Amino acid sequence: MVNEPLLQDKVVMITGASSGIGAESARLFAAEGAAVVLTARRAGHLERLGAEIRAAGGRALAAPGDVTRPQDMRDVVEKAVDTFGRLDAAFNNAGWTSTGTAFHEIGDDEYDRIIGVNQRGVWNAMRAQITAMLAAGTGGAIVNTSSVAGVRATGVAAPYIAAKHAVIGLTRAAADEYGAYGIRVNALVVGSTGTELMQEVLARTPELFGPFVERAIQQRLAAPREVAQAAVWLCSDRSSFITAAAVPVDGGWTAR
Repeated sequence: MVNEPLLQDKVVMITGASSGIGAESARLFAAEGAAVVLTARRAGHLERLGAEIRAAGGRALAAPGDVTRPQDMRDVVEKAVDTFGRLDAAFNNAGWTSTGTAFHEIGDDEYDRIIGVNQRGVWNAMRAQITAMLAAGTGGAIVNTSSVAGVRATGVAAPYIAAKHAVIGLTRAAADEYGAYGIRVNALVVGSTGTELMQEVLARTPELFGPFVERAIQQRLAAPREVAQAAVWLCSDRSSFITAAAVPVDGGWTAR
């Protein structure tokens, strides 16, 4: 017996889809039957990924946008609805951080960028996504990428730690407010993962590699696809009784 794909005929928006966890999620969501709406700032990356997914028989729309701009997120959601008829789920995965600068030396511009992408970006995306889901009246599922830094001080920049804590707070608040409308909202507590951003972080501060892997039980970096698998499940009906959760995908880091 062949199992039905987890997201057959669903429409899913993915932020931060140009690389890493976002790009792998787009491939996996599409393979599980979803039409994927890809958004990030790098239009060329999105177009190539969309073409790859379509060539494999999937459905994909590249819709460039910046999560720090509320109108961009409204525009992406509108394109999703115009193209595919509705929005069933979303994976808000865009993120950015810096390392190597002491708390008291972080400048306003750096603080604003980290908070803007990681915290306000989730806020902007969720507002647009929830608006569309409420208008459709059929519920939905949203997954937000938090981090071990959302529950621990991990050694990365303090604004990133603060922003990822806030992502869990926004997740729980939205889950509580919109549960009556059939909208589930969950967060992933992601451990160290072999993404483009992680490569940049380790290039700047290679001394963090040891702490990033040694604190976890599995003592390795996750592959982006391992995180994507958790996001797919939480966006699917297989997780129908899970909401307001902060789900560890961290190799056991937060168990210690």
